[in-house]
Order: sequence, then C-alpha cells, then structure tokens
Amino acid sequence: MEKTVFLSTFGLIFLAELGDKTQLTAMALALRYPWQRIFVGIAAAFTVLNLAAVLVGKVLFMLLPIFWVTLVSALLFLYFGYSTLRHACASEDDDAPPHTASTAFRTAFIMIFLAELGDKTQLVTASQAAQHSDSLAGLSMVFVSSTLALWLVSLIGIFAGKQLVRFIPLRWIHRAAGFMFLVFGVFGLWKLKGL
Repeated sequence: MEKTVFLSTFGLIFLAELGDKTQLTAMALALRYPWQRIFVGIAAAFTVLNLAAVLVGKVLFMLLPIFWVTLVSALLFLYFGYSTLRHACASEDDDAPPHTASTAFRTAFIMIFLAELGDKTQLVTASQAAQHSDSLAGLSMVFVSSTLALWLVSLIGIFAGKQLVRFIPLRWIHRAAGFMFLVFGVFGLWKLKGL
C-alpha cells in the first residue's frame, strides 16, 4: 500500500513541476549563486510547504488569503527580475558570486516558498494526504514522496542551468532569467484580477 502511495504521489508531483516556474527559478538562481546554497534554500522551502500541506491541508488556504500571497509573490518576482537584469547589464565580470551563503539561502527559500504557496503541487499534496489520511504511514509516504519529487525537479533545473553556461554567455543567461522573472511577476499580477 505505502509503495503505491509513494509512486503515485511522486509521479504526480514530478510531472506537474517538470518545466514549471519552480524548476526555471532554480535554474536561474543557480546561475547567480552557488548551487549548494540554492538547493538548501529550495529544499527547506519545499519541506515546510509539504509539511503544511500534509498536516493542515486546505485549512491553510482558508487562513491565508490567496490574494495577498499572490501579490507578494508577483512583486518578489518583479523585484528579482529587475535585480537580475541590472546585475546582467552592470557586470562584465561574470565569475564572482555576488552574495553570502545566507543571502543565497534566504533568496531561494523566499522565492520558492511564495511561488509555491497554494500552487498546484501543494494542492495535489494536500489532496493526496486527505486520500491517505487513514494511517500515519500513508501521510508519511505522501510527505516523503512529494518532497523528494520537488527536490529532484529542482536539482534537474539547477544542473541544467549550470550546463547552459558552457554554451551561452552568462550575461545572456542572466538577461533571459531576469526577463523570465518579470514575466512571472506580471503573470502573478494578472492572476489577481480573477481573485
């Protein structure tokens, strides 16, 4: 039973996030900061989000108005888009990571946490937890499989981003990442019209 829960949840979450904004965000952040620091921030954010989804489920979304979460997330993406574009245009020395470990961790954690709070993967995780809430083993499997799937998708994004540098100049990748963040921010603001 637990193996089925693990495989079904893992598959759902992995496929849902493949190529999604989270993976693209991980890719872009890894070009600006050391990948290990980014991954720790991403992993921590997903652990907190999945724990909340499993333990609290839909109650979380009743307590936090999705309008404000979406607004803050959109503004954060706009800020990071502007910041990334400014960094790409101002710096011809592309080799030096600009910030400390705590900045890299905090940036990755906040961006992923706000981008994914109330996102489809958190809803899928909450739904899977509700379906398998009859046992602690079922809930544990949902948490573990969902978290591992999100970590794997993020690692794929991070290493794909690192490989791009071999073929495309870093300043062009930064420009593309900055533009991508701006698109996510504008899309987030556009979503507010429906909330």
